[in-house]
Amino acid sequence: MEDRPLAELFEPATQERWREAVQAALKGGDFEKRLVSKTADGLRIEPLYPAAEPIAQPVRAPGPWRLSQRVDHPDFDKAAAQALLDLEGGADSLTLVHSEAPAARGFGLPIGSVADLDAALDNVLLTIIALRLDAGPKGFETAEHLKALVEKRGDDPAELDIDLGLDPIGLFAATGRLRADWQPKLAKAVKDFEGYRGRIALADPRPYHEAGASEVQELAAALATAVAYLRALEAEGISLERARDAISILLVADADEFLTIAKFRALRRLWARVEQACGLDPKPLRVHAETAWRMMTRRDPFVNILRTGMAAASAGLGGADSVTALPYTQALGLPDAFARRVVRNSQTILIEESSLAKVSDPAAGAGGFEALTASLTEGAWKAFQEIEGEGGILASLEAGKVQARIAEVREARAKRVATRREPLTGASEFPFLAEKPVALLDVAPKAPAAPGEGALPSLRLAEPFEALRDAADAHLKAHDARPQVFLANLGPVATHNARSTFAANAFAAGGIEALGNDGFAKAEDVARAFKESGASIACLCSSDALYETDAAPAARALKEAGAKTVYLAGKPANADALKAAGVDAFLFAGGDLLALLADAQRCAIAQA
Repeated sequence: MEDRPLAELFEPATQERWREAVQAALKGGDFEKRLVSKTADGLRIEPLYPAAEPIAQPVRAPGPWRLSQRVDHPDFDKAAAQALLDLEGGADSLTLVHSEAPAARGFGLPIGSVADLDAALDNVLLTIIALRLDAGPKGFETAEHLKALVEKRGDDPAELDIDLGLDPIGLFAATGRLRADWQPKLAKAVKDFEGYRGRIALADPRPYHEAGASEVQELAAALATAVAYLRALEAEGISLERARDAISILLVADADEFLTIAKFRALRRLWARVEQACGLDPKPLRVHAETAWRMMTRRDPFVNILRTGMAAASAGLGGADSVTALPYTQALGLPDAFARRVVRNSQTILIEESSLAKVSDPAAGAGGFEALTASLTEGAWKAFQEIEGEGGILASLEAGKVQARIAEVREARAKRVATRREPLTGASEFPFLAEKPVALLDVAPKAPAAPGEGALPSLRLAEPFEALRDAADAHLKAHDARPQVFLANLGPVATHNARSTFAANAFAAGGIEALGNDGFAKAEDVARAFKESGASIACLCSSDALYETDAAPAARALKEAGAKTVYLAGKPANADALKAAGVDAFLFAGGDLLALLADAQRCAIAQA
């Protein structure tokens, strides 16, 4: 090799050369369809970005984010024990969840007095931790109990880091109910807690996110709510500067690390714009994070550990001041000590061992993150202005406009989930029919109050697939067998294996057990094996070449053998001929799997 620097021996890497190499690898495939993705807001995500110049970015105060744990056991003594165990195990912040808060999910603390609150925080030193209240419709009353508790214990308010979490507008979005006196009550809370280090009002867009909101819609709702609180407090005689200092914002963190990091960065830029418009000198915004409820699954819940771990890391990297991660069994019931320990230790590792909080803004200068942050900032500002043009967030909610826009995004996402373009591991992809129950605390959830008119729905993405699995499990319990589909494999294993494996996993997402085999050479052999299986539905699996010659005779034979529904794995060119021969539906990537499974399950159960 010549004795020259490497840079002189090889052509420099350029985006043009990369694009040429990609086009060659695609062999004529569409670059846009294959490599460019879009967010729920239609924002482009390119496969490659050049380095970007770092933009001055508001960041959190120096140091790691706070590790916050939910305290939500309905028994006060057990809740206090939960809190102490979490604090001893590394948490430095608590989120106290009232039983009437929407986020309680049927659990939470029924706090009704100072004594109740004192019992829930027994032996918890408020002067050395941060505390956030999540009390929903009991927010103002719980705040008064907290103030009385501080006075009872003789704590110095200046030493306390307390967020009251008062969010009457967010509660209206979640429940459809709004107390008429919320403005003077909010102003009174600001005055009553003068001298405390925390925040009073919280702009919390969790109801919008749980209803299916996009990143832009979530940011716009949070910003519009915070601005509404600024106006309300100013109208009650509180200065804009004091009002600004009384407000914090919570954002939802999900498993998409790129969008989550960019979303948290965008929020701080958006708030800086609001401060500028108000003529205020900028101050760090307090930003809380909670991992997404809508991404949690009841099936294969251990995958939730990965989801919440990624979400917590992304929120921390994006600049959250505190992160509350949901335990992996949260969607199933009240998490036990092990589930709480796992979610707590996950964050401890991120902070202490992975040192993710050492750099104030690690995404600065990264082309992808800077581009996404800028796109979300501009998109959210435009959406915020639209809400403002409708009279503000309350007026928009009362007119149903915010709800209608979110419904459009929710329906589009539901289609992506149904077609597995947005796959859910353990639910729609890679389901595990033999999974064992996980441990939960033996506490029955309380039935939620009926929502009022205009309330946003709280949904998890996996619910439609989980409903099918629940129905299949009920059938298993009643008949000692799952709904079954016979895999009519044509040809040797090497020929049908790819599609038979694909079909078995697809049907398992609906709780349907696939009856496999090594394959058949003749239609009569397929029909005989099907009849012996006892199944009522069948799925042909093979190569496109064999579909041309063998699928039609096999479909006819299956029908003659009593198959009520015949599916075919793939999207063959001779689909019309196969339909005429007896194929009822085609199972293929990108098709509506949810609808197909619902029909397959009905047929399989009806014939059992």
